[in-house]
Amino acid sequence: MAVFVFALASAAFAAPKAAPTPGKSLLDPTNHILILIDHQPQMAFATKSIDIVELRNNVTGLAKAAKAFKVPTILTTVAEKSFSGPMFPELKAVFPEQNPIDRTTMNTWEDKRITDKVNEFGRGKVVIAALWTEVCGVGPVLSALDQGFEVYFVTDASGGVSDDAHNMAVKRMAQAGAHPITWLQYLLELQRDWARGETYDVVTGIAKEQGGGYGLGIIYAKEMFKASEGTHK
Repeated sequence: MAVFVFALASAAFAAPKAAPTPGKSLLDPTNHILILIDHQPQMAFATKSIDIVELRNNVTGLAKAAKAFKVPTILTTVAEKSFSGPMFPELKAVFPEQNPIDRTTMNTWEDKRITDKVNEFGRGKVVIAALWTEVCGVGPVLSALDQGFEVYFVTDASGGVSDDAHNMAVKRMAQAGAHPITWLQYLLELQRDWARGETYDVVTGIAKEQGGGYGLGIIYAKEMFKASEGTHK
């Protein structure tokens, strides 16, 4: 009897079997959409949790990553003509064919034009970056979670009116089930394998332009040693 019980216990605690497949919670170009919310001058003026130059760099890198991998992207502003001003020009340059959806709602998810677009794309994961984190980030993140979407919030392409406001908002979203990520993590998660030659050059190009020290490292290694991250087609 003791041997039988031991055998059952051993079976219950058997090690899982590893397989060379990605985790289901990882982002890939086909399973999500990106929403960029209220990256506008008036919102940026009061943002204190991140330097505005860094913020503009990071959200541009995020937008370029989505464009490179053909991820459906929604651009939206709040009170563009009457209060907040136009979306950052570098974002418009990444998506010149788009006119941002201008809202009156602080919560993007309460604008039917946005949710209609989300439904049109038909994907279960949503990636969001917003100004400010504690208002225009929290609203759509919690709303999308409530409706069954898996939500990822890009913390360094967003910002709040103080460190505390930003950090507490990120904590609140994470406690509700959202996944905090960063823009460079997003870029590399979509690439994931340096042997993917069709996006290798554009990904390293984005890193060179927006990736800070990492980008400089790529420039240095390629110039000095003709280095490559992996064999690519």
